Amino acid sequence: MPDPILVERDGEIATVTLNNPAKRNALNKAMWIGLRDVFRDLSDDEQLRCIVLRGAGDEAFAAGADISEFEAERANPDQARAYDQLLREALEAIYLCPVPTVALIKGACMGGGLQIATQCDIRVAGDNARFGAPIKFLGLAMPSPEIESIMRICGPATMNEILLEGRVYKADEAHIKGLVGRVVAVDAVEAEAYGTARRIAEGAPLTARWHKAFIRQQTTPAELPVEQAEKSYFYFDTADFKEGVDAFLNKRKPEFKGK
Repeated sequence: MPDPILVERDGEIATVTLNNPAKRNALNKAMWIGLRDVFRDLSDDEQLRCIVLRGAGDEAFAAGADISEFEAERANPDQARAYDQLLREALEAIYLCPVPTVALIKGACMGGGLQIATQCDIRVAGDNARFGAPIKFLGLAMPSPEIESIMRICGPATMNEILLEGRVYKADEAHIKGLVGRVVAVDAVEAEAYGTARRIAEGAPLTARWHKAFIRQQTTPAELPVEQAEKSYFYFDTADFKEGVDAFLNKRKPEFKGK
């Protein structure tokens, strides 16, 4: 199996790559673990001035969760709770990383991919990028802390659209809704993202880290009540969840019963 997360260094700039191109960088457990550990390690590197986060290949940043591992890893509330704790640790490692981060987005940026991208400080997308979280078709609900990770970027109105409609947004609409900061031609997105990283690296590195910390202090919400967080796992015991996963794996339209 290839390394799930790749790390390359070019002087003061590091590139972190989600590496599952055969599945359009669909996110599995090994990738979440790798992402968490890599960002924790990079956070301790005082020589680093910027991190570019991207997906392998040109088809996707990350096309969401790897549904094929649900039966083994996310089949019931206990498994889901443990898995989501790991997912949250990875997202937090990106969000709390003191080093400025730039997401370089090509192709699909869906579900967990959207969560990852929205933890970055700056998002640069190619005009072939697509965004969304259509998990309603799986009978899943996005846990509250993960909703917050996207909503602090786009606001509650757009978050309602993302989750309730389950639409997939083209890059220009995602830009209007605040999900990405800029959109360029797909053949220019690498130059724009790395140009952004170089501009960040040219500044005083301590100032960049202070600015990140100050902004984070202004946008950190109050801690979610435990009982509300626990509601995030009830759906794993529903017939609709089982129907949604089966329909996805068998490439058919789900028939939800509200049970």
